[in-house]
Amino acid sequence: MLSLALAGKPNAGKSTFYTAATRADVDVANYPFTTIDANRGVATARTDCPCLEREERCGNDRCHDGKRYVPLELYDVAGLVPGAHEGRGLGNQFLDELTNADAILHVIDASGGTDAEGEPVEPGSHDPVDDVEFIEQEMTQWLAGIIDRNWEAVERKSRSPEFDINDALTELLTGFGATTADVAACLRDLDYPDDPMQWGDEETEALAAAVRARTKPIILVANKVDIAPDETLQRLREAAEVVIPATADGELALRRAVEAGVVDYDPGDEDFEIVGDISDEQAAGLDEIRDVMAEHGGTGVQTALNAAVYDLLDHLTAYPVESESKWTDGQGDVLPDAFLLPEGSTPTDLAAKIHSDIAEGYLHAVNARTDRKISDSYELEEGDVIKIVSTAS
Repeated sequence: MLSLALAGKPNAGKSTFYTAATRADVDVANYPFTTIDANRGVATARTDCPCLEREERCGNDRCHDGKRYVPLELYDVAGLVPGAHEGRGLGNQFLDELTNADAILHVIDASGGTDAEGEPVEPGSHDPVDDVEFIEQEMTQWLAGIIDRNWEAVERKSRSPEFDINDALTELLTGFGATTADVAACLRDLDYPDDPMQWGDEETEALAAAVRARTKPIILVANKVDIAPDETLQRLREAAEVVIPATADGELALRRAVEAGVVDYDPGDEDFEIVGDISDEQAAGLDEIRDVMAEHGGTGVQTALNAAVYDLLDHLTAYPVESESKWTDGQGDVLPDAFLLPEGSTPTDLAAKIHSDIAEGYLHAVNARTDRKISDSYELEEGDVIKIVSTAS
């Protein structure tokens, strides 16, 4: 399952974001290290369900009137403080937990109500622009330290006539999630001595930065946008490549209102409808949330998850079925499963996602939307409905 991690300083709103996205109960408080061990839960990416092309909706539990929610794993990693790469504030433990993620959502307090150490302060007292590169720098310095501490092993291997620097570095960096292809791509863009014994801090830090950027891409979530000055949000957009304005508090309030039966809302909607009796105070609170959603196109929580999955990681959604005409599985359920796959994936990759036995017995595939057999090299597209024909079916 695709994995995303929430990272940032204490009190930025990571745990609130996590609770809103997963509806799991975690401690939410305004003091550092409320979270110690990483919380893990299931969040979702949202996309259009292929059932919109048919006369009736599919009826799947994860499809809400054509809005399909595809499961992914979400980590809530404890708050990091400056110097985390040196072990400050249990930083080494927390940074290590980020290696499990495919991408990172860096949650910052856009209101300026959290200082450099993650302590709550008066909103506007701290400049959140100063926090933009925080996670990137801490992860890069932490990884550079790991490379440096293990560089002697690379130097010893370099004495062998069969030495391959790509293989040696892949072995060193595999725990960080780097593949042979990742290392090769990073090395192509770097200037470095052929002899590892000639490498210095400049080369190892450049390698760490390149590997971090390739294997742990980061998207910035400007949380608490409901109390953040517009000027600050604009400066954040100038400082970071992608910035998602968000109100995790607003999303959590809406999800709780849905559970209470007083609001009609699906995660990622740009608005909501009040359908139950509420107090004047609750109405005022919902009006404030609606104003923020109108300005930013929603609460930003689902937007951030989608941006990480479909934009940052370039994934797509594919739907395996057994009947290419009815789009059902063997039990007659319409579009029962949805899988997230990297762009460029083929029917054989989808088969492997379903089950290794299906992949081993793979014969061919049919595009159920066109009712045509497709080649093994066909590149899947967003929303494809695919029948896999296998000896294991």
